[in-house]
Amino acid sequence: MALMSLSWCLGAALALFCGSPWPRVHSALAPENEVPLRPTTWFPEGKITSVTLPKGRTRRLYFTLKKKAPAMSVTVSPCDLPIEWSLAARTLKDKPLKKLQWSTKKSMPEVWWRGPGTEEKMHSFTGSAVDTYSGPSNPHASIYILRLRSKQQNTRATVYLHEGLGPGGVFPLLPADPRVHTLGVGMTSVTLSWAPSTSITSLPQTQKSYDYCVLVNAQQNYPSLCAAQENLRKKKDQIQEKKERRRVTAWPILKEWWWQQWDSYPEPQRPPSSLTDEFADLQCVCQGTESVCTVSELLPDTQYYFDVFVIDRLNGTSMAYKGTFARTHEEARPAIVTLREGELRWVTFHDRGSNSEQFFSFRPRGWQQSGLLTLQSCGGGEKVKVTVSSKGQVLTSQAVGGDLVHIWLQGSPSYLIHLEREGTTAGQISAAADPALPGGLMASVKMQTSSAYHRRGVPSLPSTLQIKSFNRLRGCNSVTLAWMGTEERSLYCVYRRKLGDREAEAGGASALTAPCLGPESRSDTERVLCKYFQELNPRRAVTTAVIGGLEPGMAYVFDVYLMRRWGIPIKYASKMVKTRKEC
Repeated sequence: MALMSLSWCLGAALALFCGSPWPRVHSALAPENEVPLRPTTWFPEGKITSVTLPKGRTRRLYFTLKKKAPAMSVTVSPCDLPIEWSLAARTLKDKPLKKLQWSTKKSMPEVWWRGPGTEEKMHSFTGSAVDTYSGPSNPHASIYILRLRSKQQNTRATVYLHEGLGPGGVFPLLPADPRVHTLGVGMTSVTLSWAPSTSITSLPQTQKSYDYCVLVNAQQNYPSLCAAQENLRKKKDQIQEKKERRRVTAWPILKEWWWQQWDSYPEPQRPPSSLTDEFADLQCVCQGTESVCTVSELLPDTQYYFDVFVIDRLNGTSMAYKGTFARTHEEARPAIVTLREGELRWVTFHDRGSNSEQFFSFRPRGWQQSGLLTLQSCGGGEKVKVTVSSKGQVLTSQAVGGDLVHIWLQGSPSYLIHLEREGTTAGQISAAADPALPGGLMASVKMQTSSAYHRRGVPSLPSTLQIKSFNRLRGCNSVTLAWMGTEERSLYCVYRRKLGDREAEAGGASALTAPCLGPESRSDTERVLCKYFQELNPRRAVTTAVIGGLEPGMAYVFDVYLMRRWGIPIKYASKMVKTRKEC
């Protein structure tokens, strides 16, 4: 055992002393001037080169210039992530030794690296935007080195080398102001504008090798067209992954037709495009050479990001404008009026030509959260519908007519009341305004909301709203009236109005039969008495009143109002009675 341990230690020492016989691979700990023994990546001139950048590893590209090249430009276009890149010139002091030249394991750049020389850094950049180095060439440079690195995750970039002065002409040119401007923002549309590209304005109209492509999304602005393509590809991969996951998790006991349902999902269709196949999957909302675009069919109250790219279809390259964002306007929400406790409100609809609606909110008092909503239509043939909802759920919806509508509210802290005029029944439209409506309004609803602390439901109503007068009890200065009451203790008030001869001959009571005319519209001088009445037996709930102080031989119109603590007062049908001339 001791002999085996000794032999193992000797083997480890020899390995450390002699070094590993395998070629060394590049790592983060390797010195910068150490070149791995692998084929050299040469960077060609005048050709777009795509480079894959593994996370955390530095990629090197080498190139040389012609002897008479006075200047050069190197363009690096990252795809979807920020990268670091730099350009350096390596100068050798002496020529490489002949004995070190050309072997099966050593490449020309490596021979230069091991020889004596200096390195000059010419340019460096970090970011996700397209960056170009343009400048004179180094007259003493033996070789140029382009280093690229991605710190976040795997990505890719495209590089382009141009020898000589001026732009290479492969990438489209951006204007001096590359920003995208917002001309107008609506509820479902946004209008954009940008300065035209010099590449498009300098070409004759017959040559159409450039296009603008406007993209819109709700997540972010894209620094390049490649980033937009990568995002589209990731979305497609996620959709495909979800579909495959649903197929795997489906129960095996399902029938064949159910499996066909998973296969029936349509594949994403590629939109038609006049661009090359490389940009065919991009869904441009605007395409062409116009520098103004209106993006429509957007959602209200949503923030969108807009990017504009100028594309060279001939070379398959693109440049990105500085994108912008805008938030569409929110939908015009109807005004919601808060109803006060016990408030009597007239809801009017002025326009007959179209449907109209109004919204109200009511919050009952007390921990019981109960209340009573009372409505009455005053528009004759107008159809009005009331809808009561709470927390987005509809509680009740019904029509409102000349008769009182009682809606019991219970169990919610607040209620939304929606009144909508639906139209006019046939034969009810007249040129004259309804006399029951104040100010000649076309339609009106009388509404009241109140908290009901001790009630358990809708209050009871009289069995009939007719007023009866007794001919035998009719005198020269007094009349006797009777009407039906309820089993609840309530206040009944009687009003009178003397009619002239013409009004009496015309029927008299027609002007006062409108059900919406309540006690608030009557003069105090017209009120003759108020009395409380209650009868537990509804069949016997009849009350009478003797109205005195009348003039002989005169016609009077009498109105009775049922006054309650909750809800709108109930008006009985008007009754015209004429006193006797002689007694």
